[in-house]
Amino acid sequence: MEKKSRKETKEVENEKVCAILSYILVGIIWYFADEEMKKSEFAKYHAKQGLVLLIASIVYCIVLQIVLTIVFLPLVLVGIRMGLGVLVLLYYVPLVWVVIGMINAAKGKTSALPLIGKFAEKLSF
Repeated sequence: MEKKSRKETKEVENEKVCAILSYILVGIIWYFADEEMKKSEFAKYHAKQGLVLLIASIVYCIVLQIVLTIVFLPLVLVGIRMGLGVLVLLYYVPLVWVVIGMINAAKGKTSALPLIGKFAEKLSF
């Protein structure tokens, strides 16, 4: 009987690792490649969150680059650089989402990511 509980513990740990890695793409690939992970609701939840995070991060960075280029390039060309360093910190928002998601997965929680997590609930796979 101990072996069964040990096996269950290993499966739970694998699900948790897959969930944590979902926020850096590896877990998403693992989820779709491994049939055992597809059976796990916990891994599925975090794979969806990670996929939405990936898409949102790409869109966010493209939009941010366009906005910063349109707004601040003319100012930089004329020599005004005030506040530009602070605005570069906006590029770290996706990293904050990654950390939040990984912490939630490591704690075994299924909490949606701020602002973007609700979109993951609409995904079906």
